[in-house]
Amino acid sequence: MKRLAIIVMVVVCGLAWTAQTVMSQDSASGKALLIIQGKIEDAGGNPLGESEVLLFLDGKQYNIQETTALGSVKIKKHHSGKNGLFLIHIHAPPETIEKGAWSIQASKTSFKSSSLTSLKTISDEGLNKSGERQFSGHVDVTLQRTQGPAFWLSLAILIGVYILISLELVHRTLAALIGAAIILTITHTVGHFNHDYQLLTFEQSLGAVDWNVIFLLMGMMIIVGVLKESGVFQWLAYKSFQLSKGRVFLLAASLCVVTAFLSAFLDNVTTMLLLTPVTIEIALVLGISPFALLIPEIMASNFGGTATLIGDPPNIMIGSYAGLSFNDFLLTLTPVVIITMVAQVFYTKHYYGKEYSSARIDDVEKTIVFLREKYRITNPRLLFVGGTVLVGVILLFILHGFFHMEVSVAALLGAALIVLLNRTDIVHTLEHDVEWPSLVFFIMLFVIVGAADETGILQFVANWLKDVSSGNLVMAILLILWTSAILSAIVDNIPFTATMLPVVALLSKSIPGAETGVLWWALALGACFGGNGTIIGASANVITTGIAEKAGYKISFVDFLKHGTPITLISLVISSAYLLLVIK
Repeated sequence: MKRLAIIVMVVVCGLAWTAQTVMSQDSASGKALLIIQGKIEDAGGNPLGESEVLLFLDGKQYNIQETTALGSVKIKKHHSGKNGLFLIHIHAPPETIEKGAWSIQASKTSFKSSSLTSLKTISDEGLNKSGERQFSGHVDVTLQRTQGPAFWLSLAILIGVYILISLELVHRTLAALIGAAIILTITHTVGHFNHDYQLLTFEQSLGAVDWNVIFLLMGMMIIVGVLKESGVFQWLAYKSFQLSKGRVFLLAASLCVVTAFLSAFLDNVTTMLLLTPVTIEIALVLGISPFALLIPEIMASNFGGTATLIGDPPNIMIGSYAGLSFNDFLLTLTPVVIITMVAQVFYTKHYYGKEYSSARIDDVEKTIVFLREKYRITNPRLLFVGGTVLVGVILLFILHGFFHMEVSVAALLGAALIVLLNRTDIVHTLEHDVEWPSLVFFIMLFVIVGAADETGILQFVANWLKDVSSGNLVMAILLILWTSAILSAIVDNIPFTATMLPVVALLSKSIPGAETGVLWWALALGACFGGNGTIIGASANVITTGIAEKAGYKISFVDFLKHGTPITLISLVISSAYLLLVIK
């Protein structure tokens, strides 16, 4: 063993000496260092990560010879980082660096390869710390989208998954899983031989998933799962019935108002996680379908979340990008949310009136007494400890901007504390209270939408909006509002909003009258209100229907569509009038 160790040390020292000798020879021969840096971006100014960068000298590809302790390596191509930035180090004679025509060529799947882009100036930086003469150059490259095989394959998969879900040929989680699996398989098989078929790599898929959303949902599911063991939700069902005194429509309207208010200051998913068990209990007492109360609550949660900066993720993104404050959202969007909520209450009366009339209420006072006895707080200690934890989590939600902390961190902390302090069986909680099918659905859907974004489908829609508006403010408002709503009902509104941000910023500067910020409000209303259109349009929809299905109550895609589509259209008509008559 000692001999082997001595041999290894001798070999390593020899290689290191060889590398040092080569580097010394380079220095002695008068070689200098050229540092080339730049960035790759698309036509909208968005950085393009993981782009391939080739270096050329006098029109011929320049392969860099790098010497390491383990030998020499030829580098033929470089890659930009996730922020689109790249950095190239070259050792060459000073006269070659100064007199040579240096240029680069960039390429990326779903983009046209750039032509040779020259370094306009090369600056002499003098001697660096290593005693080498150092030069620097800078070059930026813009790539244009192209609708190649990856574009059409991603579009076909997206449409296919949506058809599977809408026709309920398979469970929505399985449909999303199939779509995501096909995307990754094509990328790592056919795409291995031909980059035109790289839809989304495994590494890119991890970045496409919004883990903040996933961990937020999981944390709140654990908190609600533990709290329900205290009997608090059943008790709330009794109190709600007591206050409404058997008037079902009044009860439904009250639940909608409470849901909208809570969704404005919490996120709408958390609100529905808390209220869904309560609502199911109330419906069972009344002898009506839980969806007669749940569907209006879902709509109200998405409407209420629109009113504030923290109510829905698209608003957070828009506020950060456009520099809009909490008060800007509250003062501008609250009026249209209130008007829409009034319209929703009347529509709910029209749509579910017969269902409410069929409620089984023989003797209201007797039922109240019965509920008081049946639905008691069974574990006061758990309620106190769990309620305290929940209040702390909500406080962290409100202060998350101050701490620069993701809301999922607060949810996970709360979940850990409530399980620990109440000595709950974590395995049982994870198995019975966490909606794993819904979480898997979200993860797979993020992957599918990530491919749609990576291959340019969302960018195509954004460019179309810019071209069709043609400088007309009214046209731009209506296009952004309605297109955002339609697509947010089909794909997740988070990546779509991210794609639209630079487009709306450009239109706000170039269209006369748009400097008031009206286009930002059109994007916010479209992305948030559009989530009511389908069962997969918003996170609150998926979570609520998932909990109901686990309790034995399943609603079909079409049945949700029958209620969601009309109220979505009504809300968009109201929003159109509000934007054109009040904001504009």
